[in-house]
Amino acid sequence: MAAETTRETCELRRATIAEAPAIRALTRQAYAKWVPLIGREPKPMAADYVEAAQKHRIDLLYLGGELAALIEMIPETGHLLIENVAVSPAFQKRGLGRKMMWHAEDVATALGYAEIRLYTNKRFIENIRLYAGLGYAIDREEKLKGGIAVHMSKRLASRDEPICSTSP
Repeated sequence: MAAETTRETCELRRATIAEAPAIRALTRQAYAKWVPLIGREPKPMAADYVEAAQKHRIDLLYLGGELAALIEMIPETGHLLIENVAVSPAFQKRGLGRKMMWHAEDVATALGYAEIRLYTNKRFIENIRLYAGLGYAIDREEKLKGGIAVHMSKRLASRDEPICSTSP
């Protein structure tokens, strides 16, 4: 008897204000691992996601009907800023953070931007490695209350790999 393969349905779409509680919950779960490292909650854990859903672009990735990841983007003068990328702990180590970053690059290109920027805590070494591996360069470091922010950027090129692919 052949083994049955299960394919998760994949849906990537813009968030609505009604999803602010789910966005907040996923973000808090995803960033909780950093609290012991820096001794406080990272900025995204305390954000107002009702306001963010109104003012920013937040795209949600659902797998099998469950919210798996999100990316929050802010159009700025001359670039798209990634404010937050979060992957549910239940879905981590599957490349979803990387895919959400690629999605942000596609959004930036569609909006006419040739550059994308982000920042992260200097102590989040695995995030800095991920971003560097995706072609982001460190532009500068900035001392902030409670830590050091690492500002990174990337010049964009087009890519044809979709986040959610459909099978024949």
